[in-house]
Formats: sequence, C-alpha cells, structure tokens
Amino acid sequence: MLNNWDKWMAKKHKKIRLRCQKGIPPSLRGRAWQYLSGGKVKLQQNPGKFDELDMSPGDPKWLDVIERDLHRQFPFHEMFVSRGGHGQQDLFRVLKAYTLYRPEEGYCQAQAPIAAVLLMHMPAEQAFWCLVQICEKYLPGYYSEKLEAIQLDGEILFSLLQKVSPVAHKHLSQQKIDPLLYMTEWFMCAFARTLPWSSVLRVWDMFFCEGVKIIFRVGLVLLKHALGSPEKLKACQGQYETIEQLRSLSPKIMQEAFLVQEVVELPVTERQIEREHLIQLRRWQETRGELQCNSPPRLHGAKAILEAEPCPWPTLQPSPSIRLPPDAPLPGSKGKVKPPKQIQKAQKEQQKQAKARGQLDEPPTLSQAKAVAAAGDARPPQDMPPKDPDHQDSAPQDSAPQDLAHHRSRESLTSQESEDTYL
Repeated sequence: MLNNWDKWMAKKHKKIRLRCQKGIPPSLRGRAWQYLSGGKVKLQQNPGKFDELDMSPGDPKWLDVIERDLHRQFPFHEMFVSRGGHGQQDLFRVLKAYTLYRPEEGYCQAQAPIAAVLLMHMPAEQAFWCLVQICEKYLPGYYSEKLEAIQLDGEILFSLLQKVSPVAHKHLSQQKIDPLLYMTEWFMCAFARTLPWSSVLRVWDMFFCEGVKIIFRVGLVLLKHALGSPEKLKACQGQYETIEQLRSLSPKIMQEAFLVQEVVELPVTERQIEREHLIQLRRWQETRGELQCNSPPRLHGAKAILEAEPCPWPTLQPSPSIRLPPDAPLPGSKGKVKPPKQIQKAQKEQQKQAKARGQLDEPPTLSQAKAVAAAGDARPPQDMPPKDPDHQDSAPQDSAPQDLAHHRSRESLTSQESEDTYL
C-alpha cells in the first residue's frame, strides 16, 4: 500500500480509512504517519532544509524555554528518561528548527509532546516535517501567540455538544465553565497527555487520516460519558467538582476499544464542523473584531492534503505500443486516405524540375516526397539512381526529344501505379 500510495489514496481512500480505524501496525506506523500527513512530500520538496535549520544557532529567547521543557516530555519513556540523552537532543533539534522555520510563531509548550510522540516513531528530520504539517494543515493557528484558533474551536466544540449530549451542555452552561478550561490541553496536545498510550496511538492513526474531526469526536465522547447522565452529575455540584471530573476521567471511557468504537460511530462530519466554524467566526467578529492570526485554512485529513499538495512525481510521457505512419488510416476508418496537399505539391514540383533538366527518371515515391516536404525543400535528390532496369543505360540528352512521348506515357503510368499503390 505504501509503495503505491498515490494510487491507493486516489481510488481506495475508504479502505485506507478503515485500516486506520482498525489500527496501523506498529512496524509501519511511523512510515504511515509520514505518508498520511504529507510529511514525506514536504521532505522531498525541501531537501537539506532541516540540516540547514539544525546548523543555525537559533533565537536565544526560545532556546531557554525549550531546554526547560525537555525533561517534562514522557519522563519515564526510555528515549527521554536521561537528561541530555539522544531523545532529548533530537527533541531540542526539532523544536529549535521549527522556531527558525516559523519565526512569527516561535515555540509553544504544547508542541513538545507532539514532537516527542513523533520522535518515538521516526528520525528527527521526518518528525520535523510531520510537526510542520500538523501545525500548518491539521491545526493551523493553534500555536500562535494569542491562541485565537483554539478559542474558536472551543466554541465550536461547545456548540456541537448541545447536539451530542444536551445534558452535559446544559450542566456546563449552568456552571458557566469556559471550554478553554478543559479542552485546551486535549486539542493542543492531541490527547497525548490525557489518554492511555494505546488509545493515543489509535486516536493519532485516525487523526492523521481523517483530520481534526477525530479530535472533536474524542472530546465530545469524553464529555458525553463524563457528564452526560444525571447520575454522574450528582458528584459535580459546582465548577471545581466539574473540572476535577473532567481532569480525572474514568479509565473505562478512555479504554482503547471502547473509545475507538464510540469515536467511529459518532456522527460528526467535516461539513458540520465547517458550518459551525463560520457561525462562531461571525460571532467572534461581531464581538471581538477581526482575528489577528492569519492562519491558512484547515485541511481535513490525508486526502485533502494530498489534493492540495500533490506528490512531485515526474509525469509519464505517452509511449504507444503500435506506431502508424502519419498518413496511414486508423483501424476501423472508412474510405481512402488522400495524400496531404503538401506532398502532392512536392511531387508535381519535382516532376516539373525533372522535365526541365531533361531527366527521364521516374517521379519520386511518396516517402521521398514526404521527406522533402518535411524539410521544406521541394528539390529532388541529386543522385537519384534510375529504377527502371530498361533505362539504366539511357541515351544522352540530345536523344531525349525523340523519346519524349514515350517517356511521358511512362511517367503518367508510373504516377498512376504510384497512386494506386499508395491508395
């Protein structure tokens, strides 16, 4: 499948989506994420770019913040357990390279766990380009300075919750709990700090394939099963209790099989998200003015990314297995094909010149006339040998007049034979 990725994405995208929902095999997960996110194409389009960024010194204001965050990312994982180990060094390189690649955004702390998960599955250069795709295509504007995109998506999540779980929506509204209080870490870290590790991998498999709607679905499922029934709301009488309930979710609803099944079956589509996005964006503009973050439009999944950035493979030139002469009739065509006017004109011009010089050779064949017409010169070949064996030892030029009539009839006959042979 990975060896014929473009073909599968173009014709069998549904099967790819089903396989991502079932879970990508661990041995292929790193490569699959690169193909799904478009990081593979980005790497091919920018050879040597990461090495150039890696060799650059970097901005000191970001380097200090990055170094302080390195030991906080999966401190019990073997890659990041030792301070100054190869895992922390690669994490520093990837995050520093991004601050140089997008200096207007710089570094956000939520990018560190994203990059750490990527580094567990691929080398630093590939992880960098996958991080670029997440920040620019999947979650654009999430890591900007004022976090406007995440605030807008918080309003979208809260509006979708009203349709998915009216009980949870009503409770959060009564408690006046802003969505940013519980969904910021969920969305900005793509649940890498919230769910069990096996569930994180399954969510990311679907996220790379189908886009941000998976993040919305996971958040809605967690809210629905944490606050979606009167029995569960008995322990959430205030804001503090409600937020604690969402921070300490039940292991049952975060279990891999249960969560994935609920996410797959939840009917939340890209169209609903985009429609709600327009509604919330209009309200934002009415109350707060225009967005200051000019982030690119969000792309929903691998198929949209591939269509927006096709793989730069060289186009194949057509090479027909059967080659026909330019003047030959196509199979199945009716009627006779007449020679082109340019060739007929070249034949007549050649005959006139031959008569003027007293040459009594036969007129040129069709292939010879075509070669002359293609070259743009109607002159006959200078050393054309006579093809009539009876006239190989022809008489000198002074005897030409007395045999003129004979040769004229011979020319007309040969011309007729040539035309019959051609037709």
